[in-house]
Amino acid sequence: MPDILEPVFRSDVTVQLVKHSADDAHVLWSARVSTQGEQSLDQIGADPERSKGLINYLMRDRHGSPFEAASMTFFVSAPIFVFREFMRHRTWSFNEESGRYRELGPVFYIPSPDRRLVQEGKPGHYQFVAGTTEQHQLVDEVMTDAYRHAYEAYQKMLAAGVAREVARSVLPVGLFSSAYATCNARSLMHFLGLRTTHPDAATPSYPQREIEMVAEQMEAAWAGLMPLTHAAFNANGRLAP
Repeated sequence: MPDILEPVFRSDVTVQLVKHSADDAHVLWSARVSTQGEQSLDQIGADPERSKGLINYLMRDRHGSPFEAASMTFFVSAPIFVFREFMRHRTWSFNEESGRYRELGPVFYIPSPDRRLVQEGKPGHYQFVAGTTEQHQLVDEVMTDAYRHAYEAYQKMLAAGVAREVARSVLPVGLFSSAYATCNARSLMHFLGLRTTHPDAATPSYPQREIEMVAEQMEAAWAGLMPLTHAAFNANGRLAP
């Protein structure tokens, strides 16, 4: 049996903006075709700063389709359980790393020391609070041991000639995966409204911390591309139009 790769344990997620067709001007000329028709073509090179009131109006009154003119593709590296939540956002497009077609590497998620571990309260009305030092040590020890045993079992089956699509069944959802995730700005705002906590949110949301880490990085990239739209999103309760 070949040597088994040494597992890597991570507490972070990474998001990279790899492609985009997104700026505030996309929203403006997409909106103005409603009233100007072909004359809206004259707005394609216009300075969007002069029309930020229109963007705010569209956001406030929830005229959402102009925001769909802007698109972004991100490359995301995160645990499998994050992608299972992520893929509930069915207006996005995903292409994920395949455990059928490649051997999966031993990279696993371990919560960081500042990750709140303890859930208090009943379903629908609960909060997460900090864990004790002993609880964090237990999580680290149990997860590390489970990950090592699972990956050894995976490698043992592969070495015996078992197909990757069968052998992968023993791997846990804490294994890291990677995917391209593509969305328009309207879909991204809906995602952010559900998957972040923010003081400007009109409707509070309580996302799992790990998918919130993904959302925070996506929001930072999007805010740089479309600052006027991002400001209007915050000013209007962080509700997708």
